[in-house]
Amino acid sequence: MWMTGLGAVTPIGNDFREISKNLLAGKSGVRRVSGFENSEHPCRIAGQLNEITCPPDFDPQIFSKLLPLERSVVRCCVDALHDSGLWDQREELRIGVVMGLGAERMQLWDNDYRRAGMKLFEPALDTGSIADRTQRWLGLSGPVMTVSAACASGNQAISQACRWLELGWVDVCLAGACDMGVTPYSMASFGNLRALSRRNEIPEQALRPFDSARDGMILGEGGAFFMLEPASHARRRSSSRAYAEVAGFGASSDASHMVIPCPDPARGIMAMQQALAMANVQPAEIDYINAHATGTPLGDLCETRILHGALGAACATIPVSSTKSMTGHLLSAAAAVEAIACLTAIQEGAIPPTVNLDNPDPECNLCHVPNQSREQQVRIAVSNSFGFGGNNTSLVLRSVSAQGCA
Repeated sequence: MWMTGLGAVTPIGNDFREISKNLLAGKSGVRRVSGFENSEHPCRIAGQLNEITCPPDFDPQIFSKLLPLERSVVRCCVDALHDSGLWDQREELRIGVVMGLGAERMQLWDNDYRRAGMKLFEPALDTGSIADRTQRWLGLSGPVMTVSAACASGNQAISQACRWLELGWVDVCLAGACDMGVTPYSMASFGNLRALSRRNEIPEQALRPFDSARDGMILGEGGAFFMLEPASHARRRSSSRAYAEVAGFGASSDASHMVIPCPDPARGIMAMQQALAMANVQPAEIDYINAHATGTPLGDLCETRILHGALGAACATIPVSSTKSMTGHLLSAAAAVEAIACLTAIQEGAIPPTVNLDNPDPECNLCHVPNQSREQQVRIAVSNSFGFGGNNTSLVLRSVSAQGCA
């Protein structure tokens, strides 16, 4: 399946060109948290969004009344439809929606409560899922569903969309994820877990995946959606372009602990090997790996073991980076946004860096791309996402040649 359109809202930009530019420049979107009182929080920094503007051809009056998570989803989906050239064909096609969401109700209740609403206390006032409302707002006729697999939700959504297309249930499909985890509740919860960095003094230098001095993750917010369609369908459209082919996907569960990474890398290795086998790709053929690495002491080490176990000797030469160092950890939306980093590498012929990687942990012995992007042709990129609850996923994206788009 081809990715022929995308829409995104992130701490480092709200379209592919801007996001790619900032990723390759090593520009961080982490800053001091604004919008709510946080002086007593152990972590007071995050990757927050700037204003989310109303997308073209969407009713501004409806948009102005939406909550932040709803605005993010609508902006991403509308932009992906426009980017793919399918906005004006919405009524002619069966367009499905697979949406990765985590703690949707908690975020909506939190925002409603801060607006003096009562949905938290009176469930009868609550509305349906954002996925259903988005389908109605955009006038889409295909099936719709949500998936919740913690940090792996975006990869799971992309995989499910591909399956719908293979089964012929839809003509094209929107797939992705959004999350707005920078809230008082989330900041307090992750802070109490001691999962967040406490380097509040210089926000852009706080998140340090794979570095010896890493002390935790930083929350981020936003998301990304992709238009997926069969290559044959895309070739018939003169207006289509292809960012990449979804070539392989693998998933597994550690069944170990709700929040602590499993010390046994076997299940993570299984997910990567499934994805590579589906794509018919050997480890030595991989040009770039976007790591899940969140900047936690244990998590980055566990992922290193997974990479070595899955890739063998090839691990020593495959470039690896964690773009969370610039965006923060977008929780349920992390995998979706990190797929954009892989598309950037494929489209721009350059690998985004891990910023703040000044002293790599000797135990995280990988082929790092520290602090500055690296020019390199990328044909095959792998994006790993390992979520709470032991949700392991690996996504293989492959370049589509110019001849293939003709």
